[in-house]
Amino acid sequence: MRRTLPLFAGLLTVVMVLAGCGSPAPAPAPGTVPSGDGAFPVTIPTAFGDVTVPEQPRRVVALGWSDAETALALGVEPVGAADWLAVGGDGLGPWVQARYTTPPQILGTLEVDLEAVAALDPDLVLDTRASGARDRHDRLTQLGIPVVGIPAGAENYKTTWRDQLRTVGAALGKPQEAARAQADLEQRFADARAQHPQLQGATVVSGARNTLGEYAAYTGDSGRLAFLQELGMVNAPQIASQRTDGFSVPISRERMNLLDADVTVMQAISKDTSAIADDPLWKAVPSVAAGRGVLLSDRDVSQAFSSASVDGWRYALDRTVAPLADAAAKAR
Repeated sequence: MRRTLPLFAGLLTVVMVLAGCGSPAPAPAPGTVPSGDGAFPVTIPTAFGDVTVPEQPRRVVALGWSDAETALALGVEPVGAADWLAVGGDGLGPWVQARYTTPPQILGTLEVDLEAVAALDPDLVLDTRASGARDRHDRLTQLGIPVVGIPAGAENYKTTWRDQLRTVGAALGKPQEAARAQADLEQRFADARAQHPQLQGATVVSGARNTLGEYAAYTGDSGRLAFLQELGMVNAPQIASQRTDGFSVPISRERMNLLDADVTVMQAISKDTSAIADDPLWKAVPSVAAGRGVLLSDRDVSQAFSSASVDGWRYALDRTVAPLADAAAKAR
């Protein structure tokens, strides 16, 4: 079965539509990734069945969205990585605390060059936040090494930050490190909620505008909205009720009122947010007109917010909570 999945605002340099195919085997609900004790072999449930990593991996290729920076946060430097946010260079944005001693080979995102991966002589492939496409998974398994794909019960590009962290931690033999990173980020969100009670229950729309001038709003399966929900905010009902196979819904210029909420967050799928700031239709959205629009004009903040990684969200928290809280306070 093949279906087309809209990915409105994930990537900067790739097409705006991803083809997600395959029928992963039935699996338990997300959140069932075993923490383990760091010993090998370790068996990890994935959407394509259990995967056993026989021994401590030494040469890791990280292909999924934020897999590389997640591995780095746990003390492992991938030899190959995919640059989903088109950061450039070694694929790491300034929000990533750990850095490479030896930069990895940058590999493809949507299309993976199997020969390039094989040439790196990896002993583990991480693809934990990806399309979940059967043909992609099957091609990677031709390498004859463990391929840890999307977690059991997950869907294309909808792996949560917790499941990604626990899955990568288990595969790398770093479950304790993953647990500490999870607890740290959870505490940071808890602190932000306590310090800014006006965020609790505030409705929010998280959206983006592409280079064609088209707007979209993220749904509950998006990491961006998950960030806001961790702060206690609530997806605006007019967006939550929209039906979609992906994690965003298009917003026509005739229906810009759908972007209205207690707080409206907007990003640009380009390097420049001036087209949004200068757009009369954006300015006319009631929440924006009332001073409750939060435009992520800093490119690094916008990408960190989009990364749905521990390091990315630490960075984004430090730079977005204050304007979000100020906007929410105006709605009271």
